Amino acid sequence: MRLAFTGLAAGSATMSASALAQSSGTTMSAPAPVQSPAAATPARAASGAVGSSTPVTTLAPVSVTGNAITEGDTLPPTYPGGQVAKGARLGVLGEQDAANVPFSVTSFTSQLVEDQQARTLGDVLRNDPSVQVTRGYGNDAQSFVIRGFPLYGDDISYGGLFGVMPRQIISPQGAERIEIFKGPSAFLNGVPATGSGVGGMVNIEPKRAGDDPLTRLSVDYGTSSQRGATADIGRRWGASNQFGIRVNALQREGDTGIDDDSTRMTFGSVGLDYRGERLRASLDVGYQKQRTSQGRPMVQVIGDDIPGPPSARHNYAQPWTYSMTENTFGMLRAEYDLTERWTAYAAIGGNHARESGSYSSLTVNGDGVGTGSRLDVPYVSDTYGMMSGVRGKFETGPLTHSVNAAFSSVYLKKRSAYTFGSSFATSLDDTPEVPSPPTILTGGNMDDPGVTGRNRMTGISVSDTVSFLDDRVFVTVGARHQKLRVTNYAYTGEVDSKYDDSATSPVYGLVVKPWQHVSLYANHIEGLQPGPTAPLTAINANTTFAPSKSKQNEIGAKLDMGSYGASLAFFEIKQPTGVTDPATQIFSVAGEQRNRGVELNVFGEPLRGVRVIGGVSVIDATLRDTKNPATEGNHAVGVPDYTAVLSTEWDLPWVPGLTLQGRVTHAGSQYLDTANTQKVKPWTTLDLGARYAMKIERHDVVWRLGVENVTNKRYWSSANGGYLIQGDPRTVKLSVAVDF
Repeated sequence: MRLAFTGLAAGSATMSASALAQSSGTTMSAPAPVQSPAAATPARAASGAVGSSTPVTTLAPVSVTGNAITEGDTLPPTYPGGQVAKGARLGVLGEQDAANVPFSVTSFTSQLVEDQQARTLGDVLRNDPSVQVTRGYGNDAQSFVIRGFPLYGDDISYGGLFGVMPRQIISPQGAERIEIFKGPSAFLNGVPATGSGVGGMVNIEPKRAGDDPLTRLSVDYGTSSQRGATADIGRRWGASNQFGIRVNALQREGDTGIDDDSTRMTFGSVGLDYRGERLRASLDVGYQKQRTSQGRPMVQVIGDDIPGPPSARHNYAQPWTYSMTENTFGMLRAEYDLTERWTAYAAIGGNHARESGSYSSLTVNGDGVGTGSRLDVPYVSDTYGMMSGVRGKFETGPLTHSVNAAFSSVYLKKRSAYTFGSSFATSLDDTPEVPSPPTILTGGNMDDPGVTGRNRMTGISVSDTVSFLDDRVFVTVGARHQKLRVTNYAYTGEVDSKYDDSATSPVYGLVVKPWQHVSLYANHIEGLQPGPTAPLTAINANTTFAPSKSKQNEIGAKLDMGSYGASLAFFEIKQPTGVTDPATQIFSVAGEQRNRGVELNVFGEPLRGVRVIGGVSVIDATLRDTKNPATEGNHAVGVPDYTAVLSTEWDLPWVPGLTLQGRVTHAGSQYLDTANTQKVKPWTTLDLGARYAMKIERHDVVWRLGVENVTNKRYWSSANGGYLIQGDPRTVKLSVAVDF
């Protein structure tokens, strides 16, 4: 593997694995003694509060040739500017260099979170054109659509482990990396708790203490009266800096840019880690609580005409609506070098979630006039995840084998109840305030919700990646045998539906490097989802079907020029769907959603002082074998036919420390219904910003100003799930960060 690094002293032909891991275009500190490559972790503190706009003296590039440094738990290095990494964690395979794997991956860093003043996970994922960010019923819960298929917050992994992250909304305050894997991932990650993620998965890597001490405090202010403060503190100690602690804290509250909408977010996390000669271990614990009052809800539409969106600031929620989510989570992981070439690893984690809320959605006609309703839901869940395995390397003649065998398991128990209120008249543009409607329907015990579901997903996987011709060709083969056990309970406590089944999903991949900076790849990978249950309107109501397999075939190319990179992918994903035969009224798994697409991504610093992140995604999402002439061959709901994102930064050469930012997002039309009679118009938004890095009494200080949706455009941002979500209004963010 040949890597080019800038900013190194001329003649530095020999470097330690730790130094290589930290060569990311940021200021580099002297590495602590490290006994194995996996023991080295990037010194996040080395990036400094000055961000990517700090003036530096860049010497001539130095080429370093050696073995790949990205493996196990060692984070891949970043492109210049520190906002995008050169690899990501691929489930049981650990951290991998993107150029060496036959999959499409993108990895954003904590530097990008800071520079873009990201408040939520969705704020970060918006930088990738293959990802849509949408919201839930009226509680600000974020869900995502990757390559045209939904990914729910329950199924975000943490350090490669499912069952740990908060499920409704996630603060990126404690995240070192936010990684996107595109395509089904049952082989790499197993099946998550709720079985979503056919089009891709998201993994969050927790922050770790760097070799340099870090004490960073910041305050921020947003549109209306959103105000907040954060702390990020890291320390290492011991004879070789083997012990580390990283503490992150956040408090933010106040009114948002939407009328009468207010939120309060509290977040805290502590990460402890040990980097020994043969043992690496870490413990992460966290707490997050958010309350939203009068959050703007979703909108359902009757008829063929879609109403125009109201004023960008207008709120059609009722004053009695609110949601509260509270999560306590933690993860313990370790890896141990059995020999120089074999490593055993294990991780265990969990999450306790408590939620409550009074929600209201609207159902309107093309004029925006209709009805609203009330739904109160308490929800409690306990989720646990674990994994263990062994990976190693050996040679057979000219072939180098990287093998892995792993076991993983996820368990979810959820409790819930509900009360449903009577409907009331309302409208989008002239929304009346009404008192909370009386209850007309109840399910379960609102004070002590009963168990409504238990999910247990377990699986074993084996894989072998064979490399040869001086690591210019990589062939990956593997398989996972997955067992899915799902039991749903009625609110009376009786078993409503259940199944216990298993399936095997294979993976095949090929990477060829015909030239130094180019990788060509292809893959076939499959995913597993819990089978659907026949609806009450079908003759075979409540019949639960076996797990279904989604399948992806993909070919593509990757370019890594050292300071910048690009990727091009052509893919097809097929997911079975349940359909009810209109003639017999029998429900069966006979339909299919087929998504064919092309993706182009660019990232890095193609010109000195100019950085780009973005790309274009074009998707043809088609419904097939629906047994209904009105929907056969139609476009799938909520999938734009194309999306383009371009985020740029420019370090002004005549004003050292000043960086200008801009981002343009454009989404094509999408359909709200399977009959394709309700079509949502395309939309475009513009974001602008700037940051200025300076020193005050030897302290690094960074001022950041951002304006999202500069033109205050009113638009429907998403139709996923068959309901409309309105885009946020113009939002101003101002912050200052100081390193002590």
